[in-house]
Amino acid sequence: MNCKQFNSIPLEEVLLSLGHLPTKQNEKEAWYLNPFANESQASFKLDRRLNAWYLHSEGIGGNNTDFMRKYLNASVSEVLVWAENHNFSSFQNQNISNHKVENLPKTYDVVEVKNVQHPALLEYLNERKVQNQTEFLKEIHYRMNDKNYFGIGFKNDSGGYEIRNKYSKICLGKKDITSIENGSDSLRVFEGFFDFLSFKNVESFLEKRPSDYIILNSVSMVSNIKNSLENYKNIELYFDNDEAGNRAVEMIKNENQNAVDCRVLYSDFKDLNDWLIHKNPSNERQVRYRRR
Repeated sequence: MNCKQFNSIPLEEVLLSLGHLPTKQNEKEAWYLNPFANESQASFKLDRRLNAWYLHSEGIGGNNTDFMRKYLNASVSEVLVWAENHNFSSFQNQNISNHKVENLPKTYDVVEVKNVQHPALLEYLNERKVQNQTEFLKEIHYRMNDKNYFGIGFKNDSGGYEIRNKYSKICLGKKDITSIENGSDSLRVFEGFFDFLSFKNVESFLEKRPSDYIILNSVSMVSNIKNSLENYKNIELYFDNDEAGNRAVEMIKNENQNAVDCRVLYSDFKDLNDWLIHKNPSNERQVRYRRR
């Protein structure tokens, strides 16, 4: 990753990966508490149109690289190494035959969409312990840079697809959440679609009834669902056990008294899918999980 590529990533996604959430926002800008020091008033402004920041309390600003240089007290090369090691949803890479395919603006064509049937993809789903949830998935064949690829596809509300296989973690089309509505007054929110599939795999086992579901497809999309939460009597949150997940849960709970952090179910694991893979609750005689 070079500076141009890193600076093209939405700064709010970078901030979220560090555990910083806006105190107020609109379509044009977002305001944060000072990420570099303890302050009680939000003085850090993010211009979403320019993807640039300005810290009013210190009179400084810049792009993503400028921000991380100050945040890490590091050189440009050290910042780029840090960025390369982070899995930003807007800059997903895939390694196939040692070739990196980067962010996908308009450089691909979807060749075929069909039910999942390729042995490699079925084996991948089996490894993730969700092989019986293919009703929510498609097998996507696409062409990019004169090469053909295929992967598991999970459709979002904008018609784009989250693509996954052993070598790929990208989004074809516009990044967006996925909403699944069943006319319920209860909602469950998941960070990624493998967590959603994992939950569906044990939903009845956990003595849970089907509800409405929102899959963020990236924790950075959490601010996009604010209005969607208002009509639900019960909201269950299934986020990753990391700093970004902590902040996202905190933000939702602060604005919705009926929201519950359900990560106690998999508190010793990275996420819900990791719990399903390693805990394998279906082999246990009983599971008792109640909202706390």
